[in-house]
Order: sequence, then structure tokens, then C-alpha cells
Amino acid sequence: MLCFSRRSLSSLLRSSFHLRGDATAAVAVSCSSPFSDLVGGIKNLHSRAGNAILWRSSQQCCSQGRFFEREQVSFSLFRCFSGGNDNVPRLDRKFFVQLWVLEGRKLKALEKRYRIVSKHRRNYSEPTLQQPPVSQSMSGLLEPKTSEEVKIATLLARSNLLVTRDIEWANLVLGFEQENRYIVVDVCYPQAPVGSIREQSNLIARQLLRTRRPFVASITDALGNDLFRVRRPFWWITSSIYAEIDGEEIGVVHRRWHLWRRIYDLYLGNTQFAVVENPGFWNWTFTVKDADGEVLAQIDRDWRGFGFEIFTDAGQYVIRFGKADAAAKTGPATMIEELEVKRPLTLSERAVVLTLAISLDNDYFSRHGGWGIPFMAVGE
Repeated sequence: MLCFSRRSLSSLLRSSFHLRGDATAAVAVSCSSPFSDLVGGIKNLHSRAGNAILWRSSQQCCSQGRFFEREQVSFSLFRCFSGGNDNVPRLDRKFFVQLWVLEGRKLKALEKRYRIVSKHRRNYSEPTLQQPPVSQSMSGLLEPKTSEEVKIATLLARSNLLVTRDIEWANLVLGFEQENRYIVVDVCYPQAPVGSIREQSNLIARQLLRTRRPFVASITDALGNDLFRVRRPFWWITSSIYAEIDGEEIGVVHRRWHLWRRIYDLYLGNTQFAVVENPGFWNWTFTVKDADGEVLAQIDRDWRGFGFEIFTDAGQYVIRFGKADAAAKTGPATMIEELEVKRPLTLSERAVVLTLAISLDNDYFSRHGGWGIPFMAVGE
């Protein structure tokens, strides 16, 4: 004997009659209810299939002090897998297989529908990354003159860039040297980065050579598109770092040896266009000047707080490109006071200045596993 609830019994009978093609019986079962008559005794329902369905009157049950009514329906199912009475319907294996297949199709349809709805909801809720607009008008000296400059214009056609190095937790805790990573933000649009810088170097070389290791760093925009890269070979006394676009070198920064001063020469192709002469020690401002001593740009190394400076290498650099034409400002840049320069740098020259900022971080402000103040850990 099997026990079924009212709803389960009706569903099972309808499914049985539909599978057997008996539509009239299915309608009869759907429309008539053998459970409507609640007046005592045992009621018998004889369907066309000849199933004997017995309904027992309701019983009062007590559970945890609360009474509820439970109704039970019992009927006998004749499981005839081989011969038998022809008047008795056969609920054989084939019938149950068909019922199982039908239920599986319904479940698959529900799962597919749920996945589609979830996908639409997820796509609706996830924000889409966008490249912040440029803060300087790309006209005059900032107008791209080559296909290489067109590629880097979305990152460098800006008056101020904030370059922040990520915290290297393995280096901080274990002294294990990791690849350097930087986030580039436009000061006019601080809510979203405009680019990122990621070093690619050999694991063993990082642990053995430390600051003198060779590496390649890729500069990308906010969407992850490669713009250009910097290449820094192994050095012993003075360092050099190269800026390349699509594998072609556009500029280089050479460091000059001095006992305490920090001197860099900036080249665009084979022509030197600027020099940096920093007095060293406590001075963290690196001014880019032309041959006449006029200011072209400036790199400031910011103080991020006692904890950051003592225990981490996570430096922050502000690159000020400035502008000579105030009418070239666009958007929020009109409300920011900018550096006065003799002339705006071209996009290729700005790429070399950004390369200089990466070299400064590795030459002077990377302690790499030691605890101490950055400017006291300078090694020549």
C-alpha cells in the first residue's frame, strides 16, 4: 500500500492518463474531487482505469500541544510487469520510465530558465569599465603626429598623473621580492584609474639582483589595452631605462653617477630634450628642465604616512606636466591650479617622463625587504 496526499494523487492520475492517451479520464479526474464529501465512512471511487481508491476519514493528531488535521489517501497499485488480468491497468516499467523522462525535461527547462535570468541580472548589476576622458585638449603640441602617439594619447593627454605602487605583502612579511605594480590615476578623475603598470621579470633574478635586476614593465589603459612598455636592463654603476611602443624605441633615460646628487638625462630618440638635477637626501622633488633651465615638468614623491614609509615600498608619485595655454583645459581640469611650464611636452616626451618615474622608484625608493627610511637605503 502507498500513501499519497490529495495533490500528489491527482497529479499522478492526470500524468498517467495523459501518457496513455486517455484525455477523457484525465479531464474527469481534474474536474471531480473524491475528497469533497467529508461526511463519515469510507468512500469508494471507481475510475475508468479500474483503480480502487480508498479514502479514510480525517483523524485528529496532536503535535506539541497544537492540533491539526491530517488526511490520508491510500490505494493499491497493481504492479504488473508480466501477464495478468486485462481489466487491471498496468503500471509497468515503461510507464515509470516515461514519467521519469518527462520530469527530467521539466527540471532541465527550469534550470535553463534560471540560468538565463541570473545571467541577465548579473550583467545588469556589474559596472562596466570605461576610460576616463582626457583632461587636456589634444591640439597644438599635444596633437598626435604618429600612430604611436595616437595609441598613448588616452593616457598621457592629461595635466597631472598620480602613480601609486601597490603594497607587496610577501616582501613586507617574508622579504620575498615580488613584481612591482602601479595604478595610474588622473587627478581630475580620481574615481577611476586611467591606466596601470605591471613589471615582468625573472623570479630568481628578483631575489638575487634586487634593485639591479632586469625587467620589462607593460603600461596599459583602464580597459587593459597595451599602450607601451619600458625595458630596464641589468646595471652595475648607473642605470638606463628605455621606452618602447610596438617594439620600437622612442626614448631613453640615463642616470649619471654622482656621490649624492640624483642626475638623469632624458632623450627622445638620439636627441636630449631635458635633464633632472636633484640635490639628493631629503629633497623628493624632481624637476624636468630643458637646456636653458626652464621647467618642463615635475615629479614629486609624496609622503604617504609613517607606517607606509617605514614598513612598505608603496610609494606615490605625482607627475605634473603643466600647460602653457590655459584655454586647453577641459572638464574638471579648469578648477585645478597647474604647474607653470615653458612649453607643453609632446606625448612621446611625456612617455619618457613616466618612464623616469618608474626608474626613480626602483633606484632610490625601494628598500626591498629591509626595514628603514627610504632615503637612507640608497645604494650606489
